[in-house]
Amino acid sequence: MCGLTGFWSPHARPPRDAEERVRGMALVLRHRGPDDGGAWTEDDGTVGLGHRRLSILELSAQGSQPMASESGRYVIVFNGEIYNHLELRSQLEHRARWRGGSDTETLLAAFEAWGIRGATQRLRGMFAFAVWDRRERKLALGRDRVGIKPLYYAWSVGGDFLFGSELKPLRRYPGFAAEIDRRALGLYVRHGYVPTPLTIYKDARKLPPGSILTIGSPVRNAVAIERYWRAEEVVERGLAEPLNSTDDRAIDELERVLADAVRSHMLSDVPLGAFLSGGIDSSTVVSLMQAQSSRPVRTFSIGFEDPRFNEATHARAVARYLGTEHEELYVSPVDALNAIPEIPFFYDEPFADVSQIPTLLVSRLARKHVKVVLTGDGGDELFAGYNRHFWVPALWRRLRRIPGPMRSAMSRALTLASPRTWDALWTVADPLLPARLKQRGPGYKLHKMARILEARDAESMFEGLVSHHSGADAIVLGRPAEVPVEPWYGSPRLDGPTSRMMFRDLVGYLSDDILAKVDRATMSVGLEGRVPLLDHRVVEFAWRLPLRMKVRGGAGKWILRQVLARRVPLRLVDRPKAGFGVPIDLWLRGPLRDWAESLLDGGRIAREGLLDADLVRKLWAEQLSGASAWEHQIWVLLMFESWLASTRNDAPLA
Repeated sequence: MCGLTGFWSPHARPPRDAEERVRGMALVLRHRGPDDGGAWTEDDGTVGLGHRRLSILELSAQGSQPMASESGRYVIVFNGEIYNHLELRSQLEHRARWRGGSDTETLLAAFEAWGIRGATQRLRGMFAFAVWDRRERKLALGRDRVGIKPLYYAWSVGGDFLFGSELKPLRRYPGFAAEIDRRALGLYVRHGYVPTPLTIYKDARKLPPGSILTIGSPVRNAVAIERYWRAEEVVERGLAEPLNSTDDRAIDELERVLADAVRSHMLSDVPLGAFLSGGIDSSTVVSLMQAQSSRPVRTFSIGFEDPRFNEATHARAVARYLGTEHEELYVSPVDALNAIPEIPFFYDEPFADVSQIPTLLVSRLARKHVKVVLTGDGGDELFAGYNRHFWVPALWRRLRRIPGPMRSAMSRALTLASPRTWDALWTVADPLLPARLKQRGPGYKLHKMARILEARDAESMFEGLVSHHSGADAIVLGRPAEVPVEPWYGSPRLDGPTSRMMFRDLVGYLSDDILAKVDRATMSVGLEGRVPLLDHRVVEFAWRLPLRMKVRGGAGKWILRQVLARRVPLRLVDRPKAGFGVPIDLWLRGPLRDWAESLLDGGRIAREGLLDADLVRKLWAEQLSGASAWEHQIWVLLMFESWLASTRNDAPLA
C-alpha cells in the first residue's frame, strides 16, 4: 500500500528539473507511504515517476519503487496488494529471475510475459499502477476492478499529463488549472461525493474502476481507456447463469469462497488486524480470520457515549465470543473537533460522509498496534444490506396505488412534526415496536421519506433516498444547465428495483463513497485497509445468487447471516441497520457550532461566488432551531467550505 504520482510530457527537459518536480509531487503523499520514497525520470526528462512506500510485503530495499523490470523495458510505481502474486510467480518461474519477494516485482514479470492487459486480467487484488514502457514509449495507468485504490489524472496548461493517488500532487505541478467544476460541485452537494469520472476540478478525472488508460501521443487529451473488467457484464452473466442449488449447498459454497478470500487477504509480513463494528459484515470477516489464525486476531472498534450511535458494546460481545484481542476507543466531541481540521487534507476532494470521522479515529487506534486491517466493506452492496434494497420495492407497490394529491398530503403530514419531535415520540414507543421498526434517528428518516413520497417510480424514489440535496441546482451558483454525466459503466438488463439499486450502489456509492472513505482514513496514518468481501471472485459469485437468498423475511443479507451463524450466535449481531454514524446534529448545535458558523458566514460564501449564501444561511438557521433535519446537508456544505479553505495553502512547485 503506497502513494504514487508522476507526469508524462511531450517536451524534453533537464533530468534534474524533472526529478525535482516528481519528488515534490511525491512528498505530499508521504502519509500514504511513510517508510520510504523514490523517484525515476526518463533520460530526456519527458517522464517522471514518484513513489511513497508503506512496506507490507518484502520489507527490504528489494521492494523499493520506482522499480524496473528484469529486462529494463518497464518501470512502475504501484499502490496496493496482489494477493495471488505467489501463484503468479509459480507460473512465471521459468521466465523470471527473482531479486526479492515483492508483489511489485511479480507484476513487472507478468507484464513482460503477458503484456499489460493480459497481466492485469490475471491479478487478484486491490491496485493502482502507472507503468512506463521504454520500448514503446507509452505510459499506462491501471486500476482494480471495483475501485478500491484511487487514481487521478489531469492535463496541465502546458500539455503535460499528470497522475497521482490523490489530487494533491496534481495541484503541486506547475500549470495545473485548479478551476472548480460547478457541475461536479452540484453533484457533490447532491450526493456528498463527486462521482466518477468527474473530480471537483474541470481538468482532472478519476480513472474508472476496472480500466487501463494508455497515452503515448503528444496530442492533448489523446488518451485511450479500455475496460478489462465490466461490472455490468458480471451482473448480467450472474443473473443469466444463477446458482441452481439448495439453500444449504449455497451457504456451503459462499462460506468456501469467503474463507478463501479472507485467507488470501491475510498475506502479510507485518502485524495485521481488523475493524469490528459487531455487525454482520465485519463479524463475518473476523470470524473467518479467527478460524484460520493460530493466535487471537487483533480487532478495533469505536464507541460513542450517545447510545443511539454506540456500536462498541456489540463489537465487544462478538470479540469476546470469538476470543479476539480487542481494543476500543470512545469518541467525544472534542476528539471529533480535533480531527476535523485534518479531514480536508487527507480526503483531498470535497467529501461528506459523516462516518469519515469515526473511520479516521479507528484507523489511528489500529495503527498503534498493526500495519494492516481487514474491513467488512462491500457486504451491503453485494447481499442487499441497505434498508432501501427491500423497503423501496415494498413501499412503491403500495404508493403507486395512492393518488398524487393524497401522497402530497401525506408528505406534508410527516413534516408537521420536527425531526426532534419524531425522535422523542419514537423513543416513547420503542418498547412496543417490533425489531424491524426500531430505528436510529427516525425523525431524519421520516422527513427524508416525506421528500420522496411524490416519486414517479421506484428508481426516482431510490434517487431521492441517496441524495442529500434535491435542490442542488439552486444552491450552486452559475451551474450549467443539467447535462447528465455520461456514466463510465454500461446498463445491464436487470429485473426489479432491488437488483437495479444494488448495481447502482456497486458502481457508484461503493467506490466513490465507501471505499474512498476507508482509503483516505487508513492511509492518513500509513495503515493498509483490505476488503476481502470485494475480492472479485466474491463479487462474481454473489451476483450468481438468486435474490431470494439475499432478501428473505423482510430483511437483507439472509445468506451472509447463515454463514456467520455457523460461528457467531445471530443474537449478538442481529439488530437494525445502523451504519457507522455520529451524533452530528448534537455536535453542530454544541461543540462544533462556532466552527460551523465561521465556515457558513454569509459574507464569506458570497465572496466566493460558488454557493447561494442566503439559502445556506436559511438551512443553517432551520437546523439550529430544530425546524428541519438538515444536519447531513449542512455537513456537505461544511466539508466543501473546509476543503476550499485548505486548498489555499497549496502552492505549486517553482
